[in-house]
Amino acid sequence: MPKNSKVTQREHSTEPVTESVADLLAHEEPVDYKRSVLNVTGETWDKQKDGEEELDGENRPAWNSKLQYILAQIGYSVGLGNVWRFPYLCQKNGGGAYLVPYLVLLIIIGLPLFFLELAVGQRIRRGSIGVWNYICPRLGGIGYASCLVCFFVGLYYNVIIGWSIFYFFKSFQYPLPWSECPVVRNGSVAVVETECERSSATTYFWYRETLDISNSISESGGLNWKMTLCLLVAWSLVGLAMIKGIQSSGKVMYFSSLFPYVVLVCFLVRGLLLRGAVDGILHMFTPKLDKMLDPQVWREAATQVFFALGLGFGGVIAFSSYNKQDNNCHFDATLVSFINFFTSVLATLVVFAVLGFKANIMNEKCVVENAEKILGYLNTNVLSHDLIPPHVNFSHLTAKDYNEMYRVIMTVKEGHFKELGLDPCLLEDELNKSVQGTGLAFIAFTEAMTHFPASPFWSVMFFLMLINLGLGSMIGTMSGITTPIIDTFKVRKEVFTVGCCIFAFLVGLIFVQRSGNYFVTMFDDYSATLPLTVVVILENIAVAWIYGTKKFMQELTEMLGFRPYQFYYYTWKYVSPICMAVLMTASIIQLGVSPPGYSAWIREEAAEKFLLYPTWAMAILISLIILASLPLPLLFILRQFHLLSDGSNALSVTYKKGRMMKDISNLEDNDETRFILSKVPSETPSPMPTHRSYLGPGSNSPLEMSGAPNGRYGSGFLLASTPE
Repeated sequence: MPKNSKVTQREHSTEPVTESVADLLAHEEPVDYKRSVLNVTGETWDKQKDGEEELDGENRPAWNSKLQYILAQIGYSVGLGNVWRFPYLCQKNGGGAYLVPYLVLLIIIGLPLFFLELAVGQRIRRGSIGVWNYICPRLGGIGYASCLVCFFVGLYYNVIIGWSIFYFFKSFQYPLPWSECPVVRNGSVAVVETECERSSATTYFWYRETLDISNSISESGGLNWKMTLCLLVAWSLVGLAMIKGIQSSGKVMYFSSLFPYVVLVCFLVRGLLLRGAVDGILHMFTPKLDKMLDPQVWREAATQVFFALGLGFGGVIAFSSYNKQDNNCHFDATLVSFINFFTSVLATLVVFAVLGFKANIMNEKCVVENAEKILGYLNTNVLSHDLIPPHVNFSHLTAKDYNEMYRVIMTVKEGHFKELGLDPCLLEDELNKSVQGTGLAFIAFTEAMTHFPASPFWSVMFFLMLINLGLGSMIGTMSGITTPIIDTFKVRKEVFTVGCCIFAFLVGLIFVQRSGNYFVTMFDDYSATLPLTVVVILENIAVAWIYGTKKFMQELTEMLGFRPYQFYYYTWKYVSPICMAVLMTASIIQLGVSPPGYSAWIREEAAEKFLLYPTWAMAILISLIILASLPLPLLFILRQFHLLSDGSNALSVTYKKGRMMKDISNLEDNDETRFILSKVPSETPSPMPTHRSYLGPGSNSPLEMSGAPNGRYGSGFLLASTPE
């Protein structure tokens, strides 16, 4: 021991010892206990591992610029749901009136919870596992549940990217392969494929050429080799983008986040120049105010807000953990939330401009077909020529003229009108045909694009946009897995990323068999909704009620340099938990009321049919929900009954590079709570020390702790914040 140390001086002194162990240790030279001969823990010193930990603590990867980070968050939150889910909900739930509940819920649920995730990730600088272990060890299962949900969602989400890749490569031909029904030759006779003739060219191409779908989930039908190859390409893209962490994924985001906006603007300009586009937009935004009183509308708006921002997945926390601690995450939360909203509105304008054009095309086709029927009835004297208004010209028949004829014939032939088999051919009926998801992207939109001039160009742009939207979301989803696992278990980034992608591809083969689309529907409906709702509620409770809203607000004030609005205090503490609890209850009721089934494509009927899941599929469905939620009670029980250490009953001290990091989460009030790094033991610590451990918001001292054992990393993981 050095001669000038405090302990040596005390050995040669007759004065009574009054200074505490904390004061003595505060004056000792930093010693690494793992390397010291005094190491009695039996823990061997691994030089390489120690170096890696040190590097992780001091040189955590960071975004190259604020723009790169913002684009990453936008790319993650703006996904396929903005293009094919939001427009459908808007049309279904009152048009322009739906924007009101969506915006209200975005402000009182979406923005506060998004800000909360950004703040905890940036402050603690760990992935979801590390963050929630640190804040409340007993709720450490939140991070593991988030990882599992990310894995389930990533499995089927990448299949959708695979479908988009298939359509992308099929778009490089004219005419587009889904523009006409295939002709089958039977000897010298050429016949149109029956399944296609009874449905449509785009529907046939989707179900038969792309998916080669079976009649039910029970009929596997073997692997679809085309989709298997596309899935391999999709996982290869994700692996290449993720292999170097944010150094590689950050650069990808410059293109994958910005390109969709270029395409959406191009489609909007092109769409507005199409005949009937205004009809679609007017239909879209005509408000049906009575819908605003429907609780179902508010439930669906809350669910969309929840998933649009990617809450609970861990991707938001992972991305923000690479920020500097003085970054203004409140500005980031507000910016990304409203960019997400305006992107949804922009996509809705594009979709309904194009669908308005398609509705006009289909309505004209309906008028022509029914006009031919009327001419046939006139020629066979079933109908009298007196029923036809004199100004009607069958060679240039407009929708207005047809509707006039239709009303006259319906009035005169009231008793036998149904036998004529005439359709009303109303534009409103075409516009009211709600489509979402794959039905919108791969059937309705592709059909509309076949009528575009230079249709292959627009098809290539559209599916390249879908690939980029999906890729941006997949990078965020995979970061929700890789970042916490790498932070917690110190595995090699490249090895784990490649291994994760290979494993996910092998498991994902279930989605590229002929019945794979039904498994995609199952995972989409059941694997994430309920577990993620529970995860976000527990995140909110952990911060607002266990950690303490006041302390958290004080910590944010210190981190941001200004105090966040009191609005966040009340939303975190009261409004958001109540709203999320109501949403969870409504989701459980919805799951109970709705029969667990799926829409199957029946080849012989060339139509969709709703089928219930068989018993074995129900077992898989229930297992998905249980497995995703299992880490929450499991870790709570293990740590509550001390079956798994949460680091709350021991004082462990580690010296590293002159800085002492410690876990003092369960000291008694009379214990050494003054265990600090000041030069003079009796000095009161500065409220802004040069180096300190992050022990929770609201502490006047960096080591001042509440009596509760929460607020520290559950497995004894010790974190030093970066210098202020």
